[in-house]
Amino acid sequence: MPFPSSSITRKSEKRPFLRKCHSTTTPYQSHHQLHLQSRSISMPSSDPNLSSASPVSLSSTFFKRLLVPANWVFFYLLSFICFSSVAYTVSLWKRLTALQGEILELRRFCKGNDVIHNSVIEISQSNDAKSSSDIINVSGKTFALYIVIFTILMPFLVYKYLDYLPRLLKSLSKRTDNYKEEVPPKKIFAYMVDVCFSFYPYAKLLALLFATIFLIGFGGLALYAVSDNSLAEALWLSWTFVADSGNHADRVGVGPRIVSVSISAGGMLIFAMMLGLISDAISEKVDSLRKGKSEVIESNHVLILGWSDKLGSLLKQLAIANKSLGGGVVVVLAERDKEEMEMDIGKLEFDFMGTSVICRSGSPLILADLKKVSVSKARAIIVLASDENSDQSDARALRVVLSLTGVKEGVRGHVVVELSDLDNEPLVKLVGSELVETVVAHDVIGRLMIQCALQPGLAQIWENILGFENAEFYIKRWPQLNGMCFEDVLLSFPDAVPCGVKVASKSGKIILNPEDDYIIKEGDEILVIAEDDDTYAPGTLPKVRRGLCPMTHDPPRYPEKILFCGWRRDIEDMIMVLEALLARGSELWMFNEVPEKERERKLTDGGLDIPSLRNIKLVHRVGNAVIRRHVEALPLEAFDSSKRLPCRDTKSSNLQYPAFCHSSWIREMQKASDKSIVISEILDSRTRNLVSVSRISDYVLSNELVSMALAMVAEDKQINRVLEELFAEKGNEMCIRPAEFYLHDQEELCFFDVMIRGRQRQEIVIGYRLADSDHAVINPSKKAEPRRWSVGDIFVVISRS
Repeated sequence: MPFPSSSITRKSEKRPFLRKCHSTTTPYQSHHQLHLQSRSISMPSSDPNLSSASPVSLSSTFFKRLLVPANWVFFYLLSFICFSSVAYTVSLWKRLTALQGEILELRRFCKGNDVIHNSVIEISQSNDAKSSSDIINVSGKTFALYIVIFTILMPFLVYKYLDYLPRLLKSLSKRTDNYKEEVPPKKIFAYMVDVCFSFYPYAKLLALLFATIFLIGFGGLALYAVSDNSLAEALWLSWTFVADSGNHADRVGVGPRIVSVSISAGGMLIFAMMLGLISDAISEKVDSLRKGKSEVIESNHVLILGWSDKLGSLLKQLAIANKSLGGGVVVVLAERDKEEMEMDIGKLEFDFMGTSVICRSGSPLILADLKKVSVSKARAIIVLASDENSDQSDARALRVVLSLTGVKEGVRGHVVVELSDLDNEPLVKLVGSELVETVVAHDVIGRLMIQCALQPGLAQIWENILGFENAEFYIKRWPQLNGMCFEDVLLSFPDAVPCGVKVASKSGKIILNPEDDYIIKEGDEILVIAEDDDTYAPGTLPKVRRGLCPMTHDPPRYPEKILFCGWRRDIEDMIMVLEALLARGSELWMFNEVPEKERERKLTDGGLDIPSLRNIKLVHRVGNAVIRRHVEALPLEAFDSSKRLPCRDTKSSNLQYPAFCHSSWIREMQKASDKSIVISEILDSRTRNLVSVSRISDYVLSNELVSMALAMVAEDKQINRVLEELFAEKGNEMCIRPAEFYLHDQEELCFFDVMIRGRQRQEIVIGYRLADSDHAVINPSKKAEPRRWSVGDIFVVISRS
């Protein structure tokens, strides 16, 4: 069948060009041009004859590229080695043939004499055996030498021409699908090695072991080929050269010395690599320990998740709580560097009293990091709020709770979660169920600020009760009290103050300040305030004087003026608390830099219905509390709380005091300074010493109190029910009462007598503060010892609101 005209024209155009190239170019250029032409001819064409010639041209291209001048030196060197080896082998065989001919001549010469013949036969037989062994030995050494040379050269050849192997296989298999992009074998090999070293931690050690065995084996084989030693002796010498590079100094001969030096050099390289791997492993392990990546093997420890400025106070309270046990273990897991955490903890100015603090770097949202700190074996887990805004902080706390519920081994201890917004508490409790106890820090501090504004000195009372340094809450069962009424139980503890009952018949509900006629039943537990859980026990009932209180009811409340300086996120909740506590006609002055319209919008968005306020009236003033002229523009003398009271020489007969403010203790506090009785929130406990200099009437250590509450709930989750009720708007609360509510001036009574009189007001008296003292005494000792009281004294009580 005739070819198409286009294909004939294409072929006729190329032939003169090929002849011209052969006639006018150098050999190197001709080879190169032939290579290009062969590649151009092998391209796909419509002509079937042209396409059928493609494999031949590809294979010829591959072999021609081997002869490119860039590879001549290497190729000729390899050829020279091969020819020399073959020539050396041929000369050995010629020598062997000559020796065998001489042996045959000797046999013919000695054939006439039998004795000589026999001797010659024996000699010839021994020579034959010796020559045979020599032949075998020479052949074995030559074969070993060839193996060594081939083994050394083969990797270089394979690696050099590895990329051409797929092309050769493709040309031999007659494949024509060139459209698919292929990865070079060198890259594939490098990628496989990289993956192997990355995924398998022992790959480097195995590679080093293989290199050592390879060097010993082929080094011994090379020694066997160039020396008179046996193969076993050559392998042993190869090992000694690898292990000690100085052992090759006594080698004799050019060949043995070259081989021994090569083996020693390889041994030095292997041992250098081994030292590098060992050094890297040690450095990696030390770095892992330094960065806190190792697993904590502890149980019955307290686990803290997160980092905040409350951590120092929290660690202090936990250390004090574990003091009676000789110390404990606290593990901190945070997304910070381990060294930085340990450095910050080391700067804390207190003794841990045997408690060990272990820091680990990681995220509480990752199950592997939680497993690293033995989360399933912790007796209590504390989740700290982050420094983000309230919603983000609570969202993160919720995610941490979800991570804890996803622990496969389960969580043995309870989880104490610090929240920032009271509105997010139901969701966290829904997710955590019975496992989670929540402490809403911002809400607690806001309510405490209001209580301290109305009752200065209450914050220090809370510090004494919440902290583990003095008296705190404990719950314990006493079977010997079964059948007794609560009034008798109240007098049964000389070293503790009973405050409530955990009722077994009501699923363990804690009732604060129960009725006097409540009978203790089997299974009930007594809530007390004591110094420690092993420092109190019930005793015999003391004799008390049952007298009447001078004042069994609180005096009527009067309208007050309160000044708020600054703005808080939950200020609408504080306003609602004041609405419930203050008398009708009270005023709340809000002094901050937020514009008035924006304030109303924020209060409304926060859920406050301003028109529904009945007891208080909001008065807005815009200004900065730091600027003195802004503060002096306010009527400071008119405020009753967080206020500027009249000076000592100012007549205050027209001033109306709220509730119990007519007591001598409050009057003395008001007369102590010509400045306001200011209630301040202090974040850093180290600035407590500045209070006396600035003459602040009272202060609230917010971070300290929240840390105390978290530590107390971590030690016993039942205490959270008590704290929730004491800080709630309704129910029982902590109050300060003047002594004139319970006794007459200079009346001599014991503390048990005062407690019995307090029951007439449905209150539990838990402590007192004398008029000439700066500190309150909670759970006083020697309760049955009489003493003389004055109306300037005050009592700390738990009262029903």
